[in-house]
Amino acid sequence: MQIIFVLILAAVTLVAGVRYLENKSIFYPVRAVAATPSDIGLPFEDVFIKTQDNVTINAWLVKSSTARGTLLFLHGNAGNIGDRLEKIRMFHQMGLHVFIIDYRGYGRSQGRPGEAGIYLDAMAAYDYLRGRPDIVPAGIIGYGASLGGAAIIDLAVKRELAALIVDSSFTSAADMARLVYPFIPSFLIKTKLDSVGKVRSVTVPKLFLHSREDELVPFALGEKLYQAAAGPKEFLETSGGHNTGFAGSQEEMQRGIIDFLRRNRVIE
Repeated sequence: MQIIFVLILAAVTLVAGVRYLENKSIFYPVRAVAATPSDIGLPFEDVFIKTQDNVTINAWLVKSSTARGTLLFLHGNAGNIGDRLEKIRMFHQMGLHVFIIDYRGYGRSQGRPGEAGIYLDAMAAYDYLRGRPDIVPAGIIGYGASLGGAAIIDLAVKRELAALIVDSSFTSAADMARLVYPFIPSFLIKTKLDSVGKVRSVTVPKLFLHSREDELVPFALGEKLYQAAAGPKEFLETSGGHNTGFAGSQEEMQRGIIDFLRRNRVIE
């Protein structure tokens, strides 16, 4: 009986340790918002949205005078919306309204982050945009970077987007865990983030961006995600590291995204 008790205790300790490590590895929220679009000369609306499970999340709407469409921006796993000002500026320069949210637990959003929660946050953001009279529902474009790619793919399965842009994202949490923590059996990973399974049913035009120099999310996972996707789809190979590549490939990204949206008649 003593041996059985020790084995049970070891198993419980292992699972608890994996859960703790799993959560800390996926979400890196920062509460303090260091800057806003006003700091780079962009007027914006500071918005608070209630999710289906009664959590209030914060968002910014940066409007464009050209109104070619609206980009729903879901960021990566670290920091908060205040760290995405240069990307906001790029999309604004493309003539798009930009609507960026902080997931629960990030910035001024309530709650604690988790897989189910970020999916609800994305849906709440989309439904909020659909309800605004100054936003054309048919022109809502989904953009997700890294972890945001998993959230925007999940949203694309549940809501109608004009197009989907997935930047430097991965196939699933299990695939990432095998690379980062190869000593942990994949069946112990509770978080799914199963983008590779969901993307097969997304039929809107899709653009995948990834760099071979990405040191956090391997290029091979981005390529595998693209290959699993249903058409129509395109792949744009960028350059630079996971968090630093944008600085060096901004013009390439901007041109590639605009060309993609034009080819698929999302913008003129």
